[in-house]
Amino acid sequence: MRLSSIFAIAATFVAAAVLSWVAAGFAVTVVEENSKLAIRAEFEDAGLEWTEVDADGLQVFLAGTAPSEAARFKALSVAGKVVDAARLIDQMLVEERDKIAPPRFSAEILRNDGGISLIGLVPAAMDREALNSAITEAADGAEVTDLLEEADYPRPAGWREAVGFALEALEILPRTKISLDADRVVVRAMAQSMADKRALETELTRLAPADIALSLDISAPRPVITPFTLRFLIEEGQARFDACSADTEAARDRILAAAERAGLDSGASCLIGLGVPSPRWAEAAELSIGALDRFGAGTVTITDADISLVAAAGIPQTLFDDTVGELEAALPEVFALHAVLPEPEEEEDFQTPEFVATLSPEGLVQMRGRIGSRRARETVESFAKARFSSDSIHMKARVAEGLPENWPIRVLTGLEALRYLSNGVVRVTPESLQISGSTGEEGAGAQISGFLSDKLGKGAQFDIDVTYRERLDPVAAKPTPEECVARIAEAQEGNKITFNPGSDTIGADGAEIMDEIADILKECGPIRMEISGHTDSQGREVMNQRLSESRARSVLNALRARRVLTSSFVAKGYGESEPIGDNETEEGREANRRIEFRLIRPEAEADAESAEPGEDPGKAEEDQDQEDTAQAADGEDDDQN
Repeated sequence: MRLSSIFAIAATFVAAAVLSWVAAGFAVTVVEENSKLAIRAEFEDAGLEWTEVDADGLQVFLAGTAPSEAARFKALSVAGKVVDAARLIDQMLVEERDKIAPPRFSAEILRNDGGISLIGLVPAAMDREALNSAITEAADGAEVTDLLEEADYPRPAGWREAVGFALEALEILPRTKISLDADRVVVRAMAQSMADKRALETELTRLAPADIALSLDISAPRPVITPFTLRFLIEEGQARFDACSADTEAARDRILAAAERAGLDSGASCLIGLGVPSPRWAEAAELSIGALDRFGAGTVTITDADISLVAAAGIPQTLFDDTVGELEAALPEVFALHAVLPEPEEEEDFQTPEFVATLSPEGLVQMRGRIGSRRARETVESFAKARFSSDSIHMKARVAEGLPENWPIRVLTGLEALRYLSNGVVRVTPESLQISGSTGEEGAGAQISGFLSDKLGKGAQFDIDVTYRERLDPVAAKPTPEECVARIAEAQEGNKITFNPGSDTIGADGAEIMDEIADILKECGPIRMEISGHTDSQGREVMNQRLSESRARSVLNALRARRVLTSSFVAKGYGESEPIGDNETEEGREANRRIEFRLIRPEAEADAESAEPGEDPGKAEEDQDQEDTAQAADGEDDDQN
């Protein structure tokens, strides 16, 4: 009995232990599954689908590859809201990120009377000292304040060209702000006049590298217009402006709108400037143009505060009187009106006297027609020689009687107006003065109109037909540096700059091609160019190097002798180091003996390894892919260099 009781008790304890173990295992499984399900649900709500969750007893394992360190911490934080943080085992990885992208290098150059400031982020490989030296030289010794930051990343493509162009712009702009990066340069500056603005825009556009986007913001003060002039005509149903001035954009729009109502085609413009005699100028112009529109034909000229309204012959007197009366009453007080209704023309049996002066494109002036007296004839001829050239005047006008008393004044005024044109004709008659022709100066028509109004007085009739032609504009017609190089190359295709054998003396037959090249360079204006000398491989290398450099200098001196501005030119010898033909053949050696004209692109900095002490930083490197080359043959008919 005693043994049976012991076994019964033992069995009871074993059964209880088994049941406890089973219950504990079931409880752990329930805890594991609930923890995993709860955490997964929270991860899905938080958008953390990349996570993996597992559990072992009370421990919860978090795995997966997080896109960032912040995402990993977010996963830990979300899981910590579900279970105790001590139960979490972090086995998550963080995705490797690509290398950090290089920063965007940019710089600003600010120049004023106080000096130059540099601000921005530049590559660490950039030679700051060389850059500052180049800026100081370009700005005539101005003090440079360097506030640039550096980053140790490779220099981006285009950076050198952009900085080099900034140096070129800095040299011609005394007050400017230049913003640049590797592919874009923005230049902000102020010009002294509209003409200076056009010249600066043209010059900067010519200097800009082809692969750099250039943005120009050059402002100019409004010109002073004196006299402040407007001249509007309606002839044979056609309306036009000979001159139009306005003080504001709003005034310009108001005047043009009145002209369009009177029949003017769209596309006309008015010069906006200073010097308006009254803030109510636009109102006076609008009223005057409206009055002329009622006539249907005639002219209205406003010079400062004087208004001259000339109706066409044949306008009914009643319409003329009513219109003029209404205009006088409506005009602002400062304006004075002078209105004219010409008498109908009667048939005349005699020929109308006239004086005609013709200016040819070559600058020759021929005068014919009638002059009132011998003294007046001498005065007109002397005046023409003073205004143009003594050798270009051909006088054919004859002395005649019966001319109007103011005839000499009208003739001299017409000759003076002719100087605004590149070529044209002035015709003076007792009733009117007509001037027509071509000019390379925008706004010449307005200047002529203001001049004639001032000299001929109120009620004077004149007609202006002036055409602006860009090819005559000395600024707009100037060829680009690339065009200059191309023209030099074209000129040398069938001709070579020859030298005496073994010498740097240009051959006797080289004068013609040198004259032609000089004429091209005079049209091009100041450009940076390298004159490069080359030889074949015959002879010693040192002697060939010296000979090539000496020949390049001879060409440079020949251009100077022909009055070409060569301050931006350099002469350099390359000897036999850059052949373009086979030195084993006569044809190849002939090709290698040459002079090359290379367009030098502006560069940003000198390379510390290649620039010698004292060398111009802007010339330390000259990459061939930044040069346009025009090759001029340079050699002799024999085998010698």
